[in-house]
Amino acid sequence: MTNTFWIAATVLIIIALAFVLFPVLFQRADARARADIRNQNLMAYRTRMKELDDEFEAGILDEDNYRQLKEELAGSMLDDVPESEQPRRAVPGRKSAIAVALVSVLVLPGAAYYLYQEWGAMDRVEQYIAMQQMEQSDSGRQAQMSDLVVQLRDRLEADPDNPDGWAMLGQSYMRLEQYQEAAWAFRQLAKVVDGNDQAEAVALGLSAQALFFDSQGAMTEAVTEAIRQARSLNPDEVNALGLLGINAFSQQNYREAIEYWERIVAVAPDHPQIASIRGGINEAYNRLGETPPEVQAPADAGGPGVTVEVALADAFQDQVPADTTLFVFAREAGNPNGPPLAVERLTAGDLPATLRLDDGDSMSPQMKISGAGQVLVTARLSRTGSVQASAGDWQGSVDEPVTVSGEDTDPVRLVIDQQLTN
Repeated sequence: MTNTFWIAATVLIIIALAFVLFPVLFQRADARARADIRNQNLMAYRTRMKELDDEFEAGILDEDNYRQLKEELAGSMLDDVPESEQPRRAVPGRKSAIAVALVSVLVLPGAAYYLYQEWGAMDRVEQYIAMQQMEQSDSGRQAQMSDLVVQLRDRLEADPDNPDGWAMLGQSYMRLEQYQEAAWAFRQLAKVVDGNDQAEAVALGLSAQALFFDSQGAMTEAVTEAIRQARSLNPDEVNALGLLGINAFSQQNYREAIEYWERIVAVAPDHPQIASIRGGINEAYNRLGETPPEVQAPADAGGPGVTVEVALADAFQDQVPADTTLFVFAREAGNPNGPPLAVERLTAGDLPATLRLDDGDSMSPQMKISGAGQVLVTARLSRTGSVQASAGDWQGSVDEPVTVSGEDTDPVRLVIDQQLTN
């Protein structure tokens, strides 16, 4: 893509030079052509005048005819070569025009390159290219991941105001098991999203997670400090809660672990690792010698619910990787910020898709979609795979509340047509 950009830029520069050089080169050629025609007319005039003189002296023409033909020839010559037009002499400005043309050939390309480097967006173009290559590397180019990570890091350090780039860099370092570098990248992400407490808390929680992996599960001072910073912005930051639960479980503080993990279930019931979290809760209860509470939702699919047809707007078709996590969830119409009553998890590659949200998709036996009269349905494509909305995610919602019904009704159309900015 970079080569294509510079080829296009070169073509545009050549076109710009053509506008400068054309008047100098081709106008001069036109003037030379006009001078040649004038000279030929003068030669023809002189030749014919000599023939008339010879004929008059030889007695072929009398004086009246000789004078008449001579006047006619002179009139014809005035039409072809006006008396006011003199042979073109060298104009001093001609050399200046040539000098300007030569200077333009040398200066215009260099000036265009310099000004683009100063005011252009090449850093963002290169960041985008590196991110696209890294997204493709998982499907057959894993060996190139390290080089691509270095390239993306260099470009982000040159132009750091790119939260998507920092998030991808941190995730890439995690896949490469370079946890210190991942923690650093997530901290840079926290700086970029400063002012957005939710996004900053997630970034700090991810940094704590990377440091926790780097210490092989030890709750070091660095991990503890990162957790503290994350929870100071959002006490319910799920990555921090998860680490605290793991640490408490390893210390045999099972009750404390249950509290942390159940808090995740309460605030993020659509968490992608919700099954593992519930498994940890059950195991903690078993270690305490207690019977885990019933947490499984009744699987009575086909009962009251809503049917939704989800599609991605054409404008985003080429921007969303096929493996991007898709969450489709319904919340009670009177409580749009409350916990989801039903959640489905798919990927962007499944779109367009028609699905039904019912009690089989409930995250809690106490919170079921069948108990609501109307719901608001939202679909979100998460760049990070996290249930927490973040800048760069794609989202769409139905315009009006949808009535929960047990009947087989026509699906409600939902288009993912916006990208979140904060």
